Amino acid sequence: MAKNVMDTLRERGFIKQTVYEEELYKLLGSESVPFYIGFDPTADSLHVGHFMQLIAMKHMQTAGHKPIVLIGGGTGMIGDPSGRTDMRLMMTRETVDYHCACFRKQMERFIDFEGENGAVMVNNADWLLDLNYIGFLREIGVHFSVNKMLSAECFKSRYERGLSFLEFNYMLMQAYDFLVLYRKYGCKLELGGDDQWSNILAGADLIRRKEQQPAFAMTFTLLTTSDGRKMGKTAKGAVWLDENKTSPYEFYQYWRNVNDADVEKCFKLLTFLPLEEIASLCAYRDERINAAKERLAFELTKMVHGEEKAKDAESKAKAAFGGDAENMPSASIPAGTEGVCDALVLAGAAKSKSEARRLIEGGGVKVDEEKISDAGAPIPAAAKARGEFVLHKGKKTHIRVLLR
Repeated sequence: MAKNVMDTLRERGFIKQTVYEEELYKLLGSESVPFYIGFDPTADSLHVGHFMQLIAMKHMQTAGHKPIVLIGGGTGMIGDPSGRTDMRLMMTRETVDYHCACFRKQMERFIDFEGENGAVMVNNADWLLDLNYIGFLREIGVHFSVNKMLSAECFKSRYERGLSFLEFNYMLMQAYDFLVLYRKYGCKLELGGDDQWSNILAGADLIRRKEQQPAFAMTFTLLTTSDGRKMGKTAKGAVWLDENKTSPYEFYQYWRNVNDADVEKCFKLLTFLPLEEIASLCAYRDERINAAKERLAFELTKMVHGEEKAKDAESKAKAAFGGDAENMPSASIPAGTEGVCDALVLAGAAKSKSEARRLIEGGGVKVDEEKISDAGAPIPAAAKARGEFVLHKGKKTHIRVLLR
């Protein structure tokens, strides 16, 4: 008998919270269950924060269940207050549609949109934008207790700073999405990050009240570092799946540089490698963990960008750390550039001159093998005469700079 997908998800560390767990376990082990995950279309690319959801979706689909990708084109025009202290910008329908097309292209690397349990992509703008407000309040609003809503974590964190009535509607909208998908596709399960627990639970509860039928909620552990910070952020911002926003080399380097304590968790949550192989790769916490980090970086870059770009990123990374200037990442800057501070900014190693000065004064910058300690230091004469040099920022960033 095929393995129950809940066992797979649990042993890999996905599951954080569920309701009616025994009933859900039996259901997932006995029939193909339509399920959905919502994606906020605020950008034209998915990022590392979405990555884990896609892997979970693939585990579910491989086990025979049908994925429904819900794009929040309607709710995205309001904005989810979870984890935020401000309101989101509202988007036009055209922008949302463009983002949907970008998402689908990226998702096709992970989930199948064809076949018997092929994924479907829907946009909640299709049913939310034309809602009759009085009708919605009478049909849906009557089932929600304001007292109970205010006790939800997503609202509590905003309550003292100010929560607009616009955002207060968000839970009702997300719950209504689940009801619509239940009625249209027989969707019985909503999945998402644990910061969505209150919203997901509200939808399952609404179906049970309105339809007198079972519906389920399951959340996943958030992708965080061992010290509790969200993964997928760099000094430049989010780590994107679009190579025009985060290059395959930067993507590879992000995973190559994760903390030793996070390597095994990343393998379990973000790859499909067997658990025995992961245990073997992560058996040591000394310098041998570096081989596991290289494998992690390669596997994830291959999944997102393809094998050829993963191999290229791997060879560039090895070149950078091994001193092979020909194959390391490069940047061209104007030949007239005088200072190391300016070179750092122009080569993309620092976002501003003030950041560049801090890096230099902190002792983290070298030109070739010469340590730079003065923020006003010029590019060494030998490097200028040669027309190129290797710029080192800390131990992890090495750029071949060409003076053009």
